[in-house]
Parts: sequence; C-alpha cells; structure tokens
Amino acid sequence: MRLFFDVEGAKLVPDGPVMREKPVLLMLHGGPGADHSIYRPAYSALADIAQIVYLDHRGNGRSEDGPREGWTLAQWGDDVRAFCDALGITDPIVLGASFGGMVALAYATRHPDHPSKLILISTEARGGSYPDRRVELFERFGGPEVGALARRRFLQFHGHPDQASRDAWRQLAMPLYFRTPRDPDMARRAVNRPEVSHWFTRPGGECDNFNMFPDLHRIQCPTLVMGGEDDPMHPIESQADIAAALPAHLVQFERFANCGHAVVPDAPGRAMALIREFIGRPK
Repeated sequence: MRLFFDVEGAKLVPDGPVMREKPVLLMLHGGPGADHSIYRPAYSALADIAQIVYLDHRGNGRSEDGPREGWTLAQWGDDVRAFCDALGITDPIVLGASFGGMVALAYATRHPDHPSKLILISTEARGGSYPDRRVELFERFGGPEVGALARRRFLQFHGHPDQASRDAWRQLAMPLYFRTPRDPDMARRAVNRPEVSHWFTRPGGECDNFNMFPDLHRIQCPTLVMGGEDDPMHPIESQADIAAALPAHLVQFERFANCGHAVVPDAPGRAMALIREFIGRPK
C-alpha cells in the first residue's frame, strides 16, 4: 500500500555546539475521505519544536485505495504503525482530529507501546454517541431544516441513506461544524475522496457502530484531549467520556467555550499554546 506523506521541519536542529533531535509530530487528518491539507498552514508554527509529518490515510487524499474492506479503523490504525516502521519513526507524538482522532485511538489501543504522546481533538471513542445532543445543537445553530436533517441522519437512518441526503448535509449542516469560516485556499488545495466517507458513514457502517471504550485502558502515554463546547458533530460530552476513561495521571482535558468542531481555527491562541506546551513537556 502506497501512502502519501509530507514533512515540515528538520529532524535535527543546532543547539549550541551540538545537534538536538526534535520529536516527530504525526498528523492524522479528519474526514474520512479528506487529506492532510486541513492542518496547513496553522500547524506549521510547531515546526520549530517538532518535525511535522502529515499522513494521508489509505483511500484518502493522495494515498492508494486498496479494497474497501480495508477502510476500517483497525486497518487505518495498523497503517499508522506500519508507516512509522517503514520510515523509522519511533516514539511519535500522534495528533488526530475528528475522524483522525478515531484512527489515533485505534492505533494507540492496538499498539500501546508505540506512541510517546497523544493529542485528541473533537473526536469520539464510540460511534454515534450522543445523537439527541447532536440534533439539539444542529437545530440550535441551523434552525428546523438542519434539525430535521440531523434527526434523519443520527436518529432515523444512523448514516446517510442516499446521495440527496449527503448533498443536503454538505450544503446546510457542514458549515455549522465551525465557528470560524474555512480558509478558501485550503479548500482549493484539498484532495477529497467522497467514496470513503460514503462507505464509513453508510447506514450500518462503522461510523455508528465502533466502540473503543473497552480498550482505552491499554493506552499508556500522556494524552491531551481537547474539544469545543459548541461542537454539534462530536459534542463535548464525547471528549469528556474519553478523558474519564483514561488513567487520570495520563490525561489532560481542555474545554473550549464558544468553539465548534475545530478548536485550533476557532481559538488559535489558546489551542496552539496548549499543544506547544504539551509537546515540550517531559514525558
């Protein structure tokens, strides 16, 4: 399987008369079906303290497809470990947002001795969690029409039953994920593979049926969990549940008021300061 990746920042940097090695920050993008461009250029600011490696999951972005039966969280999580082994990456700090956070959890629970730290943003550990809360938030921010769409997706069909549903969701609901408008240049650069999203979010698909809570106790590394209190897609309760399930001495849970599904664009100052401090903190 050929996986696309990109790198920002040198691995070794001068530190007086010697060279100092920086940790690898491995970025797992959301979606599914999207690519790593959602993280750029915001996360480039961390290249002074980490070598940033952006990965497109199999079937996503510029990576190869493989059979659809391999488009699973378990496979995507195993791919992270295999990718690191192929490149000689050890002890990575793995950051995943939304769907990328689900992949990060699959990777960390299946390969608990591999990551040095985890950063989980706006994600969930059990598919389809808090459906009534999602409907309530979408209706609050988008009105009755969007509320009806959310009710159809989260309560009636547990996924998108047809293309008309997907189109309506993209046009009316997706703009409500965020409080800050998306960068149009990022959208122009992005490579989207809608067939992966269709597969993952179909009625009966894994999006609404996975459950990693029985395995969260396997995570052995410090974990930063972040979420927006106005996130209608993965309500803050989902992040609170992840934080509560992890060993208390390993977890740092940060809530962001007036933020939606992406805390870095919605609250860049505080979010990036927390991530920067967490990366630099001794394990």
